[in-house]
Amino acid sequence: MTTPEHILIVDDDAEIRGLLSNYLQKNGYRTTSVAEGKGMSAALDNGRVDLIVLDLMLPGDDGLVLCRNLRVRSDIPVIMLTARGEDMDRILGLEMGADDYLPKPFNPRELLARIKSILRRAKALPGNREIDAAARVNFAGWTLDTISRQLVSPQGMVVPLSGSEYRLLQIFLNHPNRILSRDQLMDLMRGRGTDPFERSIDVQVSRLRHRLADDAKEPVIIKTVRGEGYILSAQVETGK
Repeated sequence: MTTPEHILIVDDDAEIRGLLSNYLQKNGYRTTSVAEGKGMSAALDNGRVDLIVLDLMLPGDDGLVLCRNLRVRSDIPVIMLTARGEDMDRILGLEMGADDYLPKPFNPRELLARIKSILRRAKALPGNREIDAAARVNFAGWTLDTISRQLVSPQGMVVPLSGSEYRLLQIFLNHPNRILSRDQLMDLMRGRGTDPFERSIDVQVSRLRHRLADDAKEPVIIKTVRGEGYILSAQVETGK
């Protein structure tokens, strides 16, 4: 018998938690609902979670902080909820690694449709090595510190990364020596079609190559596989 997929609901509004939990359970999902970041961490430590519905406005660490911290150690899909609908909030949420964004008030049927869509895509994606949150990741002479989110060159220089550059590099490091199509990279970055301001993956790969001093004409770290996508062509090692 197939185990129901597990949805974690993080919202400080008890009424919303109850309504979403009941609705999703009626539609075949297992749910856990918590009010803030500490509860979210405890739920993640307690077992497998397949998707998180995360409110932006929370007591203590807000949804943006929680999503950013989650992305250091996990690719669990996140749908972010907010009572505010400004584009800047939406862009920030996606920049922190959310897969989708839904302003309140919303129709539970729309949320359900988005959950189904994201989980379908997640099943089609390649397996993830899940780089340890405390690890220093070494590749091609470079080091990525996943705690400070700093990239250090072979010469010992700290190279700054934007949020999207860090996320893209982390994806490549989680899938070394494996061809990732543009569609797969888009899905792993944020979820297809969720951000109208999204620049093409080609542009983002080009920027990351520039950070890595990887020759655009003859790259040796992130190579282009014609007609298929990109591949991180390097041995990846992790350590404390």
